[in-house]
Amino acid sequence: MRKVRNVVLALAFAAVALGHHGLAAFDTTTTINVKGTVTEFHFVNPHCVVEFDVKDEKGKTQKWQGEMTSPAHLRGWTATSLEPGNVVTVSGYRAKSGAYYMWITKLSSSNGTELKSFSGN
Repeated sequence: MRKVRNVVLALAFAAVALGHHGLAAFDTTTTINVKGTVTEFHFVNPHCVVEFDVKDEKGKTQKWQGEMTSPAHLRGWTATSLEPGNVVTVSGYRAKSGAYYMWITKLSSSNGTELKSFSGN
């Protein structure tokens, strides 16, 4: 009985670990591109986050967030790679919920520098 319990626990924890690193919350069938101004960059584990403002077609500001992989997978990046005021074009998968939230696959700054090195999750 103890072996069965251990197997069940191991499978349960494996499912949680895989669920955490999945992209199930994002529409991975369509890539979107959004241009905005960085307000904050969180270079932290387990996932880096970029917060940026986007103007819609009516000029209203939308507060977006983009999630990336961990700092260890962003080779060459530092906590100051993105700073408030930087204009960026962000590509990735939008949240299925329609929220202003996305998984970032590529980020280009206004000076033409392309920041990538994403592991995909």
